Amino acid sequence: MSNTSEASARAYIRRESLNIYNRLHSIEADIAFVNEVRTAYPTFPLIPNLRCGAWYTDPTIAHPTAHAYFKSTDGHHGNWSFNLRRPNLHLVPLAAAHGGLILVDSTRAGKRLPDALSKTAPIWCAVVNRALRLRQRGLAAPHAVIPAGADDDDDAANLHTPPGAVSPQEHVQIAARLDGWAAGLADSSYALPALVRLLRPLWITPASSRFPHISPDAPFLPVICVSASRAAEDQGGSDVTVGRGRRAGGFSYVQGSGDDHELWGQGLTPRLFWLHRVGLLACPRDGLEALVARLVANARDAEQSAGGGESDGAAWRTLPTPVSKVRGRVLLCAVADLPRDLLSRIPGASDTHLRGETAFVIVDESDAPPDDTDNRLPPEVLRSIDGAARPDEAPGESGNSSDVLRVHLAPGKRGQHVFMHDVLPRVISFIGPHLGLGKTICVAGGDAGIGVALVLLQLFFDDDGRMCDGAHGGGAISKSSVRTRLEWIIADRPHTNPPRAILKWVNNFLLSPHWRGR
Repeated sequence: MSNTSEASARAYIRRESLNIYNRLHSIEADIAFVNEVRTAYPTFPLIPNLRCGAWYTDPTIAHPTAHAYFKSTDGHHGNWSFNLRRPNLHLVPLAAAHGGLILVDSTRAGKRLPDALSKTAPIWCAVVNRALRLRQRGLAAPHAVIPAGADDDDDAANLHTPPGAVSPQEHVQIAARLDGWAAGLADSSYALPALVRLLRPLWITPASSRFPHISPDAPFLPVICVSASRAAEDQGGSDVTVGRGRRAGGFSYVQGSGDDHELWGQGLTPRLFWLHRVGLLACPRDGLEALVARLVANARDAEQSAGGGESDGAAWRTLPTPVSKVRGRVLLCAVADLPRDLLSRIPGASDTHLRGETAFVIVDESDAPPDDTDNRLPPEVLRSIDGAARPDEAPGESGNSSDVLRVHLAPGKRGQHVFMHDVLPRVISFIGPHLGLGKTICVAGGDAGIGVALVLLQLFFDDDGRMCDGAHGGGAISKSSVRTRLEWIIADRPHTNPPRAILKWVNNFLLSPHWRGR
């Protein structure tokens, strides 16, 4: 084959692999396999591993709230890790309650299992099991107990990896690191739920000749790792990117189609796909891009017209999350979750943490200045631009909006100076009097909102989560104490994953001589 012909072939393969028609129909083919696995284990919660797994898990049969956050990078060769910022401990009670669970992910051409399922999830199982043992033996804070009899079962806490995906040498290298990771988890602030049986991974791919038989009295809790897509070598084709070419349905199968949807999805997300699945799959190839563009535009318009809240004004899209360690005195939410009308009491809240009076800190992260974003924010929030209590004012001195402080922060490095020298001092001065009046503080925002919450938790609450007098009673400040408070947040809001830049800003602020000497 000439160089020109080879280049043309590669260009064709790339066009086919990025074609949205091929992608969506490949995903649909893989969904059928995932549903087959779900039927085989109907009592186990079906959990998508974000982000890719969400394309393959039908929301009507998947667990309504739980998602997994196992990153393939934590399983890459030589980069193995158990990351305390992604502990996935919210999955442990689910596995215990239902006798196991199903994790769904996929991978692009070249292998049958993503590293997230072949290594990251097995590391997680072994580390959680071993950390439970350490807590039981009193080598760390006793938050939980090891399952009965586990001390006599050395295999229970061992590393289990799929032989076809992980070499014996790599398995040994990973296993040698387990005790260190387990010690870190056992020594953290995370509560480890008690287990009757320990966790153990199992694997299913479209190449599996049969599904594992799991007895109800199995000595372990199975974590079934499902790779949704069929590998090219399992289809009898030579093309490792697009499989075996056109199928009878008129599309080229693309392994791992749900991966990196920013490259091919044209704004389509798993949520939009599942909302409009029937129409998208029924659409002819030549009309699909126009349909996707229309659905994406309609979703964007609906988001903007909602103004960050529901149509009846006082309803929350999603209720804020209480931070349990501080007994719900701090709540967290996204700006998009806020209702149009912010009330001091959250209507319809069944959680006792949400029934008291609330003051709000809204961190607006956008390129546009506040005047240009007014049409996207709740009216009560907008009034707080001029009406919120300033650092030298007590609650009530600035009018009806004194329970709401809104701050604007440009994204990226441009916002660092503003965050440290304007936003945080204003927030601290605003929060102190409200906490003193017994109010709950709700912080709404993205990554910078998590940064604000970390400062709040550090300055106003001690290491046991008890509220302190003033903004200097939270005990000794260190990177370790800030990391502990991030663990408090992650324990209740598992998807929290602020970038390192935000954490650096927080540490620089709290550890600066200017602040510590005040």
